[in-house]
Amino acid sequence: MPFILQNILHPISNFWVGQLAQANAYFGSSLFVTLILISSVILAIFLNTLRQLVLPRKFNSPPEVFHWLPFIGSAIAYGDNPLQFYFDCQQKYGDVFTFVLFGRRITVALGAQGNNFILGGKSTVFNAEDAYRHLTTPVFGRDVIYDVPNEVLMEQKKFIKVGLSADNLRSYVGMIEEEVNEFIKRDPNFSLYQENDNKKWGSFDVVTALSEITILTASRTLQGKEVRDHLDKSFADLYADLDGGFTPINLMFPNLPFESSRRRDLAQNTMSNFYVDIIKKRRASGNNREPDMIAALIEQQYRNGRALSDREIAHLMIALLMAGQHTSTATGSWTILHLAANPDVAEALYKEQVERFMGPDGKMRSPTYEDIRSLPVLDSVIRETLRMHPPIHSIMRYVREDVAIPATLSAPSEDSVYVIPKGNYVFACPAVSQTDPKIWKNSDKWEPYRWSDQEGVAAQAYKAYLNENGEKIDYGFGAVSKGTESPYQPFGAGKHRCIGEQFAYLQLGTIISTLVRAMELKIAKVPDHNYHTLIVMPKEPRIIHYRRRRLD
Repeated sequence: MPFILQNILHPISNFWVGQLAQANAYFGSSLFVTLILISSVILAIFLNTLRQLVLPRKFNSPPEVFHWLPFIGSAIAYGDNPLQFYFDCQQKYGDVFTFVLFGRRITVALGAQGNNFILGGKSTVFNAEDAYRHLTTPVFGRDVIYDVPNEVLMEQKKFIKVGLSADNLRSYVGMIEEEVNEFIKRDPNFSLYQENDNKKWGSFDVVTALSEITILTASRTLQGKEVRDHLDKSFADLYADLDGGFTPINLMFPNLPFESSRRRDLAQNTMSNFYVDIIKKRRASGNNREPDMIAALIEQQYRNGRALSDREIAHLMIALLMAGQHTSTATGSWTILHLAANPDVAEALYKEQVERFMGPDGKMRSPTYEDIRSLPVLDSVIRETLRMHPPIHSIMRYVREDVAIPATLSAPSEDSVYVIPKGNYVFACPAVSQTDPKIWKNSDKWEPYRWSDQEGVAAQAYKAYLNENGEKIDYGFGAVSKGTESPYQPFGAGKHRCIGEQFAYLQLGTIISTLVRAMELKIAKVPDHNYHTLIVMPKEPRIIHYRRRRLD
């Protein structure tokens, strides 16, 4: 094979050397350098193409997605529409394949079995810290989440779970409702929100509105009153600078010498000191009975008896703020967009509120924690939105040692299995199994009522995800269902399943209920996905029209 390649490349190289020498004689060295660069790129593309077409693939290696550009690989197709990329590759290569993404070799395992294989795998083999540390540590801070060994992370998740107690969650519903109503009254985009004015239509950008509502409600509840009191323009600017380091480019190249990186680092240090100051004042005053996360974390100790340091608590609070803000904003925005595009569902959701909460005096009472968990239309609306629009489409792990893919998932022959080599990355994609037309009827349609059929695919997938009567596993933060075998995994699965699932559902349910009570919504068409952001948001324009409801 080397002899064949030499015979092919030798005359090509001689030709280009001759052409470049002539160009240099006529036009000078600058053109010569330019032509050298151009020819180098062409040669690299040629060799990369030749390698894929001529060199044999290892018999136990997953099929590789063909790509023209070396290093860049399939980044353009994947980045523009990852789900379409996955489905196209699945049709051509099967459920398991490898593609190149900016020099990284990514092996994808699709479907419920693929999710189970990766998300249910051992952390010693498929490691999340190695995959995400370079993205999260500059934003969250040191010594928390993926900047610590897995066993420490599991302890930290247990600490956070203490702060998400049922008693705390019960106290949050009224706070969230109050914040949403106050936002509607004071925000300029809702200036038409006047008593008994139900004829005029106003408009608002749903992502802008939900982003502010999400951070207001999270700061009022989980973050604590001191954080809520400091939500002014300077905090918003600080948050924006920190958020600038939470992008897809930072996931691939975390240390590029950009101005945004410098501002991210400065913001992280400033926000960390802000939280440390709050914690120190709490400790000094002994006033630590607030139903928020800071109060819970101050009381926690690791198994070795060491209490969390002020800096660790500060960084965990930043992690909660950043991670929860993006995902809840995305899900809330998609939900409101679909309700605006489906007035019949929005009306059913409103009637559910009236039937449950309207008193004899014609006034609505506030919902409780138990109410939010027991409203069937609201529940179906949120589940269906999460099915179609999971905030994170691909979940990544770093491969620490060679691992064989189960023959039941994919195999090159009856006598062997595919092997993923150490140093690769693996992707699970619950978004594929959640929109797979082989599983879900009208998979590309937003149909909340599919969740009302107790014998249907949706209900069965949800039962498998909860696995309430099945085996529970304690990864270090309490016994939970793995949920890795379900085709529906809106909050991830396995040991890295989102610890804030219950709070997110409560926050979303209360925000949506409050908005639907207050106004009618309409939009001509739900926008497409914007896959160029780390969390999948709707593309612009995403303007919703609204008018006030009359309750009398």
